[in-house]
Amino acid sequence: MGKLMRLLIVGASKGIGLEATRQALEAGYNVRAFARSAMEMDISDPKLEKVCGDARKPENIKAALSGVDAVIQTLGVRLPDLLRPIYIFSDATRVLITAMQAKRVKRLICVTGFGAGDSRSSISYLQRLPFKIIFGHAYKDKSLQECLVKASGLDWTIARPGVLISGPQTGHYKVLAETSQWRNGTISRSDVAEFLVRQVEEENYIHKSPVLVN
Repeated sequence: MGKLMRLLIVGASKGIGLEATRQALEAGYNVRAFARSAMEMDISDPKLEKVCGDARKPENIKAALSGVDAVIQTLGVRLPDLLRPIYIFSDATRVLITAMQAKRVKRLICVTGFGAGDSRSSISYLQRLPFKIIFGHAYKDKSLQECLVKASGLDWTIARPGVLISGPQTGHYKVLAETSQWRNGTISRSDVAEFLVRQVEEENYIHKSPVLVN
């Protein structure tokens, strides 16, 4: 399809989403950056369209999907939100999948994290209790998010990064696709973004959910 494709990046204003937006533009894609604070993004490019909206509102997502070839979904929550039940990952994903099916947009690349879904059993014994205390609410919902994606019928890839750190894009990270390889580790948001953007036109990890670590 070439580099004239239009990407919708959901959660584009911060963290991995912001870095994915930068890298997608550098790669030559047209990017529709969707976030509640999209207009606050410090990026300017003729190929960039900023769209403000709520990822949980069907009318917002349906409008944002118009003319889109692929979707990168990067959702996040604030640290205080980790202390209470979380539903944004599954709620927004349910809305996105329904809209993508209606619009016949097939390619979905999304971020959850190491510890979501069946990768939870690969958490080391010593890390399990603190992981549950700190991230239990978020990862319960991320696991549901993964179930929705896997049952969607879309051409999906789920990226499960380890502990996110700041730092430059290195390209020297590991993509652990086999269950026996899964382990925790660190990885920069820039490297996670590099993997996401690369999946737009690659097919190696369709219907796979690899763990990403250094």
